[in-house]
Amino acid sequence: MTTAARLVLGGVLIVAGGLKIGNPSDSVLAVKAYQLLPDSIATTVGYLLPILEIVVGVLLVAGLLTRVAAAVAALLMLAFVFGIAWAWAKGLRIDCGCFGGGGELKDWQEPSYLLDIVRDFGLVLLGAWVVRFPPGRFALDSALGLTGPDRTRDDEEETGDEQG
Repeated sequence: MTTAARLVLGGVLIVAGGLKIGNPSDSVLAVKAYQLLPDSIATTVGYLLPILEIVVGVLLVAGLLTRVAAAVAALLMLAFVFGIAWAWAKGLRIDCGCFGGGGELKDWQEPSYLLDIVRDFGLVLLGAWVVRFPPGRFALDSALGLTGPDRTRDDEEETGDEQG
């Protein structure tokens, strides 16, 4: 289960960051649309966010520094949930910019805030799962002995399928 959680969360972050990194001006526009940060900070966040998403996603997929990467991913997703809820509560009509794009919606477009919040909160839960349980199969943390004595079990043990 942890391996699947790592791969889903990491994959989503890599795709999201990858779709933004080629057009950083859209990422900056998306961050500014939330009206949460001063323009100078929103600009910096807009440029750095795709890089952070890709780096954290790659760490999760590789299973390297898994607990730290999962904690960062979960906090990032929680920040996204907060931002989307903020935009919804303030009556803003914006695209979340989660997978590129962003900014004000056209008159004919409707925001998908509830769906975005549910999706991102599900990703928060995946991040929490990965923090709590061993990194799972095929994780570099396991191969390099970075899991520690209490985190060396694999996926079968965490689901209760222990033998002997």
